[in-house]
Formats: sequence, C-alpha cells, structure tokens
Amino acid sequence: MTASGDIAERETGEPVSLALRPPAGSAERVGKTVEGLAYAALGIALLLALWWLGAWAVRNNPRLFAFSDFAPAPALAALWDMVVTGEAWDMSGPSLYRVGGGLLWAVCLGVPMGLVIGWFETARKITNVPFQFLRMISPLSWMPIAVMVYATWDAAIIFLIAVAAVWPVLFSTAAGLKRIDPAWFKVARNLGARPWHMLFVIILPAISQDILTGMRLALGVAWIVLVPAEYLGVTSGLGYAINDARDTLSYDRLAATVLIIGFIGFTLDSLLQLAIRRLNWVRER
Repeated sequence: MTASGDIAERETGEPVSLALRPPAGSAERVGKTVEGLAYAALGIALLLALWWLGAWAVRNNPRLFAFSDFAPAPALAALWDMVVTGEAWDMSGPSLYRVGGGLLWAVCLGVPMGLVIGWFETARKITNVPFQFLRMISPLSWMPIAVMVYATWDAAIIFLIAVAAVWPVLFSTAAGLKRIDPAWFKVARNLGARPWHMLFVIILPAISQDILTGMRLALGVAWIVLVPAEYLGVTSGLGYAINDARDTLSYDRLAATVLIIGFIGFTLDSLLQLAIRRLNWVRER
C-alpha cells in the first residue's frame, strides 16, 4: 500500500478502496434523479402523442378542419417565432405583474388573519362561517364591483386575484399555527420571551412551510383566474393574447400561448415546491 493509502487508512479506519468510495446515499440519489427524469420524459412523450392524435382527428374531420392549426407542428413553430421575436416575453410581463400583485396582497392579508384565527379560538369560531361562505363565491363574480371601485383594469385584476388567492394562504397559516407544540411556547415564556419573540423566533419559522404551501395553492388558483380576468378591458397579458388569437382565428398562436401559460405556471409552482422542500424539517437520509 502506498503512503497516501496508509494515511487514508489511518484517518478513516478503512482500506483506501473504501475511503475513496463515494457515500452510499449519493448513488441512490443519482438513481432517483435519473428515474425521475425518465418518468418525466415518458409523461411528456405521452402528452405529445395524445396531442398529435387529437390534432390528427381534428384535421380529418370536415367539420373541425379549420382548427387543424392546433396541431403540435404549427403550434411549436408559432411558439418558436414568439420566443425569438420577444412577443412571448412582452405578453408574459403584464400577467406576471398582476399575479405577483395579487399574491402579494393575498399574503399580506392572509398571513395576519390566519395567525389571528389560529391563535384565538373565539376569532376562529366567529369567522368560520363568513370566511367559508366568501371562499365559495367565484372570484370573477366580483368583477362588476372591482370595475366600479378601481380606476384601472390592472388594479381590478389584482383585486380579483387577491380575492381568489387569500383563502389558501389564510387557512394554511391557521392550520400550521394550530399544529405547533404548546411546549415550545412554555419553554419560550420560561426563558423570558416577549410576544414579538414568540412571533418571529417561534411561530413564523415553525409555520413557514405551511405559508409556502398556502402560497403554492394560491398560485394555482390565481393562475386560473388570471386568464378569464384578462379577457375584459385590458390590451396586454396572456389572457388578452388568447382572446386576440381566437378572434383572429390564429389557432397556432392560441395553442402556443397555452403552452407559454403552462410553462410559466409549472416553473413558478416548481420554485415554490423547491422552497417548501428546503424548509422541510424531515430530511431524507
């Protein structure tokens, strides 16, 4: 055995071949990653195959022939053109601004209200029925009120998105607070913790994953509400682009816009899911 091998054996207590071997869990993680990518590729392939079969059926149906540009080839060609010319970014910017504004308001309102109803039992009992009633009202039902109250369409759409997104954040925050072990608060009080210590040192770190989970659910709701909300009044955004493509019979561009909506929504959801995993206290070995 060489000198470097002797040093490795003395430091690790194992033969050099074992000392230089990668950790046992690394190969397993790589295998899981490869397996996940393979399943994802298979799912995308199946989705494309179903899309192609649907387009083939439309193209061979005399009554639906006008919609043949929904097929993958024309749609992907239009998507490439929209990306290269920058049109995809121009239409996505206003929509991301509106969704971001609505989610910001949903978090600013939902987290404090969730803390209140999660901490005070009386507040939860008083607000349970009104909140559940309001939650079941379609956000688009508030459109006439939003148009009357707000001077711009952007503000009205942000309001509608906030109304739709606030409930998942609120209820996730309240549920996370109720799951905190009461012993944590007893220990904190014994150590002389003030109310703001309770909030910023115990409560918010403990429920951060619940808040992000609520934001993830809220994002899904907001992304669904965005498109029909942008059908009315505005002259920018992804919803407007879909409506415009429909009116001009540009079905290839309509399908390409749908792909853009799906890609952006999937990316935002994946980022929130990654943040949730980072904050997960239960680590995989």
